[in-house]
Amino acid sequence: MKGYVYILASKKNGTLYTGVTSHPSRRLFEHQHELTPGFTSRYGVKTLVWVEQHDLVVDAIRREKAIKKYPRQWKINLIEAVNPEWADLSS
Repeated sequence: MKGYVYILASKKNGTLYTGVTSHPSRRLFEHQHELTPGFTSRYGVKTLVWVEQHDLVVDAIRREKAIKKYPRQWKINLIEAVNPEWADLSS
């Protein structure tokens, strides 16, 4: 089963959230409609700014854990390498 690592942002250079899922469209819907109470609903983190697909969920989980350990600037550089305008990639 494929896995996806993603980063959501509240705005450009705003609050960031890194997550992992096997169903990106469903998970994004949950974040955007605040269906799960927690960090993203509390801080308005709803814009998909970066996503990476993996062939196996376990690889996506490993990557998510690694990304969470990196400093904020590293994550910003990761986003801006593929999405310099921080456009919403959910469509």
